[in-house]
Amino acid sequence: MDKLGSINIFVNAAEAGSFAAAGNRLGLSGSAVGKAVARLEDEMGVRLFHRSTRSMALTQEGSLFLETCRRIQTEFENARTQLSKSQNTPRGQLRVSLPMAGMLLMPTISEFMKAYPEINLELDFNDRLVDVIEEGFDAVIRTGEVRDSRLMSRKLGNFRHVIVAAPDYLHTYGRPEKPEDLLHHRCLHHRYANSGKLEPWPLVRDGTPLKLDLPVTTIASTLEPLIYLAERSFGITCLPPFAVTNELAQGKLVSLLDSHLTGTGAFRILWPTSRYLAPKIRVFVDFMANKLFADQSSSQ
Repeated sequence: MDKLGSINIFVNAAEAGSFAAAGNRLGLSGSAVGKAVARLEDEMGVRLFHRSTRSMALTQEGSLFLETCRRIQTEFENARTQLSKSQNTPRGQLRVSLPMAGMLLMPTISEFMKAYPEINLELDFNDRLVDVIEEGFDAVIRTGEVRDSRLMSRKLGNFRHVIVAAPDYLHTYGRPEKPEDLLHHRCLHHRYANSGKLEPWPLVRDGTPLKLDLPVTTIASTLEPLIYLAERSFGITCLPPFAVTNELAQGKLVSLLDSHLTGTGAFRILWPTSRYLAPKIRVFVDFMANKLFADQSSSQ
């Protein structure tokens, strides 16, 4: 910025025809303008002005330098204008990491794409806990709690798990009427990709958690295989409701033991802490928070 300041002083001196006149333009003394030009000449190793007690004129080198300085000033102003626009208009590449079940969020994400056509999305589907900053993500959507002091977080909404099975499976094996009945069924489990642990089924009786050693017929690290197998009567599984909304509506799966389920899961969006939040990130966070669980009340 010191160099840009010196260039600005030089251009004003050349246009005004004297150090005193340039000083009046810039709010500086004539001697301050003269000293700035002298320092610039020393750095450049050339004389920029022919100076006498009565007049001042550009040298040949000074004329060439004046053209260059004007181009620099123009480019700088253009860059500043573009940056100012980019800080007000959401645009550019937005890199987002979603869980493998993130395909189920695509209706909301496609709405966002229509609303902000100047934002180009790069979607990464992965259940592992990515390093948001090191891997260069603008935002990450995950379930559960994530503790990282380098990240900001906003809750998108809560959900309660559902236990589901296909009608044909229930016709063949019977419908569980109480949690203990699950001990005699084929249970399909989800394994957390980060910890390697099986996701617990949040079963309760009269508000008291039940810890049952459920059969482990099949394990999958993502939700889609569990939905596929449950639809085809391979067993019973416990999933977040957004994962099976269509299947329940179409009657391909039915919910079980609803009165024996407790607790809620939470979807959160995380993004790197920054003093200046890029508009593309701000509008994505706000859009997802307002639209993803539009029928629920979500809180920050």
